[in-house]
Amino acid sequence: MKASTVRRVGSRLASLLASLLIALSLAFALGRLSGDPTVAILGPMASPEQRDALRHELGLDLPLVVQYLDYLTGILTGDLGQSLQFYQANTTLIADRLPFTLQLVAAGMALAVLVGVPLGVLAATREGTWWDRAASTVALLGQSVPVFWFGMMLVALFAVNLGWLPAGQSGTPQHLVLPAVTMAVYPMAQIARLTRASMSETLAEPYIDSARARGLRGRRVVWRHAFKNSMMPILTIVVLQTGILLSGAVAIEYVYSWPGLGQLALQAIQFRDFPLVQAIVVFGALTFVLLNLLVDVIHSVVDPRVR
Repeated sequence: MKASTVRRVGSRLASLLASLLIALSLAFALGRLSGDPTVAILGPMASPEQRDALRHELGLDLPLVVQYLDYLTGILTGDLGQSLQFYQANTTLIADRLPFTLQLVAAGMALAVLVGVPLGVLAATREGTWWDRAASTVALLGQSVPVFWFGMMLVALFAVNLGWLPAGQSGTPQHLVLPAVTMAVYPMAQIARLTRASMSETLAEPYIDSARARGLRGRRVVWRHAFKNSMMPILTIVVLQTGILLSGAVAIEYVYSWPGLGQLALQAIQFRDFPLVQAIVVFGALTFVLLNLLVDVIHSVVDPRVR
């Protein structure tokens, strides 16, 4: 890797670490503003002495600065604390739920790419026709429809009325179909629109006309020459959308009772289990930072114009 690439990645890494610190600080502050967790743990009938004893046991009676430094030290040493609700290490809880979320995100992104890329290429190669307008309309609808509402409509149609697929839970490939389709809608629309824009720009380049003038067939020009040179922005949006889905699958997991990280985060919020909420936020922020860094590395290595 060249020195310019190392400098660029180092600069970007410093910027991302600053963003990560801000995200972690916000998670800490919001956890303290969410209310007294001893109410959720001990119930409303507990005496003040019992609450004070539990606050002391949890370290909530320490000054906020001390709690914040303990929180950051724990993150640096890989200790994300213990859940107030499950009485287990937060890293164990996240490790148990992560495979479900990864499974859902992988299926959703695969579907988004398989539909979004051909849709964008179709619109770009038939620009101005009804094919273009139809593909653009589908992409616009995909970005406009609320994910929560779309998931509920799929459940009502395919699970309740037709009875073809299960409405929730996990365990079989059939359980994955509806949540994966719901998860794929928004990234599919973004991929389709970006593919169309990138392909349209590439197809207007002189070397594409030159390839056609040499007698190359249309499909070969589109996929071997134009699509190959349009892949970088598409790859970028796929990586970034994967990070967004990993850290934001709460609504979909809630609709389908999918036992992933989003469902775990909701349970933690309802119980005011702020150590677990903080741990999930830390995981999501780290994932997003690493994926952003991966995008920068790919750009620096593949595209010489950004070095």
